Amino acid sequence: MITVRFEQAGDAPGIRETNALAFGGPFEARLVDALRGTPDSLSLVAAVDDRVIGHILFTPVTIEPPAARRIAGLGPMAVRPEHQRSGIGSRLIREGLDACRRHGYSAVVVLGHPEYYPRFGFLPAHTFNLTCEFPAPPEAFMAIELEPDAMGGVRGVVHYLPPFAEVS
Repeated sequence: MITVRFEQAGDAPGIRETNALAFGGPFEARLVDALRGTPDSLSLVAAVDDRVIGHILFTPVTIEPPAARRIAGLGPMAVRPEHQRSGIGSRLIREGLDACRRHGYSAVVVLGHPEYYPRFGFLPAHTFNLTCEFPAPPEAFMAIELEPDAMGGVRGVVHYLPPFAEVS
């Protein structure tokens, strides 16, 4: 039985390993470690018998010029290779978006696969007049409103927390 829950003490090694295995290297694992404990971040795991098999992280982002909205950035999201394509990633995203709503976020952005995230309601961010601080194809930078018209009147460049640019 798979449970999705917030990260708990003792989950860090399993999260680190899950990210390294899913992405085939240490970058995302180091990024998650650098972001752990960031105020207003939401870190959820998918677990079987307390063994982490999936992880998703949401951290606050800012918009320049400033916008009076709480917006989260999704990423990274990882599922161990032997559990991929079994619905765990979808469940992490759905439950993560629900958690973001409950924690007062009005929208979420993601830099990810343009074939994957639209099934959850993500649209190209440029339709909300948003661009990403990092070079990315326009179709890969997406956003979702968690409340009606959350992005109305908002426009600008989305900035992620410094570790996204610093960790290598």
